[in-house]
Amino acid sequence: MYRVKEAFYTLQGEGAQAGRAAVFCRFSKCNLWNGREADRANAVCNFCDTDFVGTDGQNGGRFDSAEALADHIAALWPSDTEGEGVKPYVVCTGGEPLLQLDEPLIEALHARGFEVGVETNGTLPAPAGIDWLCVSPKADAEVVIHDCDELKLVYPQPLAPPERFGFIRARHYFLSPMASPAIPESGADPVKTSNTRRAIDYCLQNPRWRLTIQMHKIVGID
Repeated sequence: MYRVKEAFYTLQGEGAQAGRAAVFCRFSKCNLWNGREADRANAVCNFCDTDFVGTDGQNGGRFDSAEALADHIAALWPSDTEGEGVKPYVVCTGGEPLLQLDEPLIEALHARGFEVGVETNGTLPAPAGIDWLCVSPKADAEVVIHDCDELKLVYPQPLAPPERFGFIRARHYFLSPMASPAIPESGADPVKTSNTRRAIDYCLQNPRWRLTIQMHKIVGID
């Protein structure tokens, strides 16, 4: 049984795949927060801004098999791209997708022509077959994934400074300003008064890291 909060067709909003068309499949549940506001203060990831509770979102639901969920995802990809040589892309996210994503589902998505991307907090082992793996560590949670395509760190996190993750081998290293884009106080410079400025300064001092911002929030897409 797979439990999906929501699934929708959009553009990837941040990181190395920013701007790419994708079906987002948001799985329910997370191992770092239960999603209840009453418990946020004691959660490992207490800054999460995503609703991943239940299966009542857009195109959400419960799916009894990998084949059923893969068909559901495939139906959200536009059919008129088949002759354009475009590889369908699905981003499995959450919550924490690795609580549910498994090899049978990855194989079913591959059988339908999809490239499979995953956005995970890195605390659980990744199944075989993932085409693009993005690890986004949270607070002091132990990260067990040491190799990935993309390391995307929400910044700043007092318990998760970038230096802590030097053991992770990635093709890309990104800092994503917390609560970006920030809404400045009246008359204030949004760059100088936000976490975006802090992330910019860190990237300038440590050029291994690159800045990524949440483009989808800026331009107003899901």
